Amino acid sequence: MNVLWLGEACALGQRYRDAFEAASRALELTRQFNHFTYERWALRLLGEIACQSDPPDLQTADGHYRQALALAHERGMRPLAARSHAGLATLYRRTGRRAESEEHWQTASAMYREMGMTYWLEKAERETKDLAR
Repeated sequence: MNVLWLGEACALGQRYRDAFEAASRALELTRQFNHFTYERWALRLLGEIACQSDPPDLQTADGHYRQALALAHERGMRPLAARSHAGLATLYRRTGRRAESEEHWQTASAMYREMGMTYWLEKAERETKDLAR
């Protein structure tokens, strides 16, 4: 679904307003056409956008990440589950909930390691080290 990937690209470029518009449209389309796999990814992206926005919308981010995580576990979508755990870790770090943040980073790291997702594993390990400081 191209509009979802557009949202991902905008988020990576820190263009959160554009990312939000694309991700919201993607979520709408996935539900309209029953593309449930993409729906889960759109929810994760909306969580990331809410977490990274200025100011962050922490309650919305938490809801989207948790919804994406639950749906990912339901369908065995381990990469999505790992990314959702990483998103929750970032969110909790931003809110000062260090123990919960560390728990989610450890889960994400373990999942990345098991799946051989080295890019995301290295990112999670850097974040874990930053938490220890």
